[in-house]
Amino acid sequence: MRVSIHKQISNPDGFKKQLLSWSQQFREVVFLDSNNYRQDYSSFDCVLAVDAFTAIKTDCHTAFDDLKQYQQTTKDWLFGYLSYDLKNDTEELQSANFDGLQFPDLFFFQPKKLFFLKGNQLEIQYLFLCDDEVEFDFQEITAINNSEIHNISKEIITIEQRISKQKYVEKVTTVLEHIHRGDIYEANFCMEFYAQNATIDPLAKFEKLNAISKPPFAAFFKNNTNFVLCASPERYIRKVGDVVISQPIKGTSRRFKNEKEDNQSKFDLENDIKERAENIMITDLVRNDLSKTAQKGSVKVVELCKIYSFLQVHQMISTIQSKVDLQYSAVDVLKTTFPMGSMTGAPKHSAMTIIEQQEETKRGLYSGAIGYFTPEGDFDFNVVIRSILYDVKSQYLSFSVGSAITSLSNPESEYEECLLKAKAMFEVLQS
Repeated sequence: MRVSIHKQISNPDGFKKQLLSWSQQFREVVFLDSNNYRQDYSSFDCVLAVDAFTAIKTDCHTAFDDLKQYQQTTKDWLFGYLSYDLKNDTEELQSANFDGLQFPDLFFFQPKKLFFLKGNQLEIQYLFLCDDEVEFDFQEITAINNSEIHNISKEIITIEQRISKQKYVEKVTTVLEHIHRGDIYEANFCMEFYAQNATIDPLAKFEKLNAISKPPFAAFFKNNTNFVLCASPERYIRKVGDVVISQPIKGTSRRFKNEKEDNQSKFDLENDIKERAENIMITDLVRNDLSKTAQKGSVKVVELCKIYSFLQVHQMISTIQSKVDLQYSAVDVLKTTFPMGSMTGAPKHSAMTIIEQQEETKRGLYSGAIGYFTPEGDFDFNVVIRSILYDVKSQYLSFSVGSAITSLSNPESEYEECLLKAKAMFEVLQS
């Protein structure tokens, strides 16, 4: 049972900074920020969940079954993540590559304290056992002076590249051989950048990453010593009532300060045969995934290959919708669509097998999802890309980038696309 209180906030952007700063005292934190990005599918501008009352942490073995039981038992707000390696729970696959982070494969918690911001309206929800703390906490949050938060990181981070350019080209060439043999149509191949013995201020780095990207699916995640600083532009999947939408991204082009050059970059992306082919293949894969739990005839493509602009890049995004058959649970929808097609390739099983052979790092939470369940069994999850993963205890820092390899791919061009996607993380860590 939760107590709900409403407040009016005069400066929502300032309040978000206060809220995030205040949250750092807790062991478990999920902060989700839409950065006021205009979108058709959004419930809140910002959400903060802190302080676990209950939690679930597990490896990939029977992970979705365990999550289903936890979600149906609590029937409450749950916040957390699904790592990419839960693929091993949905398919006969394994993850044998190097893992410098060692995050759990799945983690969700039932927060004691929740904050939902929409415009200048704030809703605070506390579990009954701590509802007497609401006013005190609100006073504490609003008393924080943003001008006195001196979280400017000056650490020098030495970033290393797990796969050299030469090795990258060789590996993409191998993936292309699989495509030309007909083993797969497309594969999302990724590589890791990392730092050892790294000491950073996670909050400061997140705030800078979020400020230079302003994506619609930003997330700050903390579980004790595990941190994710996420500037994702991509939604994995959302469910409201019986309606499910998925919005895969496939297709990227550079932003330019010059308006004419920027418009040309956007036009070129919209008309790029290779990028459209990538997007349409993944759109078809997502349609197939959604059909597994959908009412007959309810799967439809709402938008195909639409161009959206973000501060760092232009992206090509499609929107696919379905209506869930009542025999399936919320977790069933996740299990039958995970991992998201935009981060695997097609056909999904074959692509994931080849990815595992060619990549040198266990993806873990990268290309997984962060999000929440509502008490009614609705949910919303992003795709963990454009993100920095960090463990305070081991001082290991990691971020990965990837691109979709198709028969039209040029390995050198794919490498350059990866560097473009890594630009914001480098800027944040090496400025």
